Amino acid sequence: MTLLFLSTAERGAVWQRVFDAAGEPIVIGEDAVEDRDAITHLLCWNPPADLSRYPNLKAVICAGAGVDHLPPMPEGVVLSRTVAPGIEEMVRDWTVMASLMLHRDMPAYLDQAARGDWQARPTRPARTRRVGIMGTGRIGALVAESLRDLGFPVAGLSRSGRPVAGMDIYAPDRTETFLARSDLLICLLPLTDETRGLMDARFLSCLPQGALLVQAGRGAQLDLDALRAALDSGQVAAAALDVTEPEPLPADHWAWRDPRVIVTPHVAALTNHEEGARHALAVIEATRRGAPVPGGVDPDRGY
Repeated sequence: MTLLFLSTAERGAVWQRVFDAAGEPIVIGEDAVEDRDAITHLLCWNPPADLSRYPNLKAVICAGAGVDHLPPMPEGVVLSRTVAPGIEEMVRDWTVMASLMLHRDMPAYLDQAARGDWQARPTRPARTRRVGIMGTGRIGALVAESLRDLGFPVAGLSRSGRPVAGMDIYAPDRTETFLARSDLLICLLPLTDETRGLMDARFLSCLPQGALLVQAGRGAQLDLDALRAALDSGQVAAAALDVTEPEPLPADHWAWRDPRVIVTPHVAALTNHEEGARHALAVIEATRRGAPVPGGVDPDRGY
């Protein structure tokens, strides 16, 4: 089994070292492929347009955790999203940071600082700020645990309805009830047909007046025009966005300049090169044994 690596040279150097140590063959770049029949696994962010050139391909491994940008896989080819502890921990860290910044009025303080305005603002205890997390998988559970430890009451919205320790779980048919109790809403959802365009004007109107929004899911889930209107009406007091639609966000976009919004350029998580390589090795080993691959994507669910 041979993995074809299609990514940056910096990442490739790390992967070459890890694969050499494991005794697994790796080919860096399509120009280096001498035998297409030998390629059984492919690492990429965007795959080649014609995957049929590799007739023995068994798995495509996405270089990141999100796979919504990828086309359907050919029959018999499994898609795996990279699963690495560093990704989950980094998204947890960014989300908790953003939540605390909004909770303690940092957008307003940053705006004041830019104007040299020394002005204290009212504070609110964490125990009175109800947090709602959309997406209660591994990352959502980590975020919930951290925020609970800081004193925030936390509930979750889950498609599966599976229980999560220490968190009240709402099923999709109770979305409006969930939103009505979410003073600070966190989105960690994958992008699917159901979540695309989810956070529109009607959705935001279901939140408590003056709610806070942390968006670390996918940009296409949030209508930025609806967010601007909600900010102007006071329905939403402030927002922190790591993902937007489009990406990159144009330099002249209103969200960059709005003092009620914090924007970061999709950096909540950046895959550690060595962790990514070890995930790929686990995928190869699972393929060899005929076992389910780590991070395997259900094409019907989209994640």
